[in-house]
Amino acid sequence: MGHTVYVFAPAFKGHIDENPNVHRFPSIDLTFRGIRFPIVIPFSYRMDRILEKMEIDVIHAQHPNLLGWQARRWAKKKNVPLVFTWHTLYDQYAHFAPFFIPKRMAEWWSISNAVRFANKADYVIAPTPSVVEIIKKWGVKNSFIKDVPTGINEDVFLDADGQSIRKRYGISEDEILLILVSRFTSEKNVEFLLNSVILALKQNSKIKFLAGGDGNLLDSLKNLVEKEELADRIIFPGFIGNNIKKNYYAAGDMFVFASKSETQGMIISEALYMGLPVVALSAPGVKDAVANQVNGLLVDENEEDFTAAIMRLAEDDELRKRFSQNAKRVARENYTAAICTIKMLEVYTKSIKQMNHEV
Repeated sequence: MGHTVYVFAPAFKGHIDENPNVHRFPSIDLTFRGIRFPIVIPFSYRMDRILEKMEIDVIHAQHPNLLGWQARRWAKKKNVPLVFTWHTLYDQYAHFAPFFIPKRMAEWWSISNAVRFANKADYVIAPTPSVVEIIKKWGVKNSFIKDVPTGINEDVFLDADGQSIRKRYGISEDEILLILVSRFTSEKNVEFLLNSVILALKQNSKIKFLAGGDGNLLDSLKNLVEKEELADRIIFPGFIGNNIKKNYYAAGDMFVFASKSETQGMIISEALYMGLPVVALSAPGVKDAVANQVNGLLVDENEEDFTAAIMRLAEDDELRKRFSQNAKRVARENYTAAICTIKMLEVYTKSIKQMNHEV
């Protein structure tokens, strides 16, 4: 939209940026519990020299730690507003803390630290209204909070080829394909989901399940599938890259999701955009995008109820078609990058005016 954006992020081994406005802090490349991620080293004389020369109007932090510290430092030095997006329900990720740190302590520290950061920011963004309410209960007193979803880049989902995926995995036209794209880690509640899906498969021989992703629980999930003798109907294709994700969505008939740790759930927005009705738990973030009985079905955390919702959609073609049309409409009205960018620009403009005492 005619603005200049500079991105400062951790270096990611093997990745080369094509955009010259992306700058990389040094990082340590780690793999933990089956998930690869870089831990940034938030100090760099080279980055300092680059930032020193820049003319910046707003600094937007995406995390309260590490590069968040640098964001706050440079917002103060440049005398510009600091905007902070609260992306994560941090307590749900306490199990990633080192083994010598008690889980309750990790939960307390991660939340209280993020609350302090949010209260020092000039503006706080939450991806959904339900997260706004959660962080207020946790102690965020900042007067300037707005919900702005992360938008979908529509170009990424052009020319999707679902038939190629169905052909590759032997899924016929008359079979109902359930789709999941996720990390297979405990905070994603994938064991509950798989148990519910297995019940559905036992009730209807025309249902198959394709679960894309990786993580430390993948082997135990595969073992359960082998034990239940459903390896021919439950498919684990491995990690699905962003460049081919659209084909997997297009192959499916519905999206199933049981995470309770989402602030938005980008994969939910993407699934809706691709016209997939959603069966999910009625949890923060998810319930803001999925309207029960409109573009999907929301249930409480009960395997029988979740299975019943899957069966209802699987056995009613007209309902799936109606939900699919609604899913596309909701996503295009609320979750495209173009729409979300306009909302974010409003926040940037207001934060600048606040700092200049124009509000």
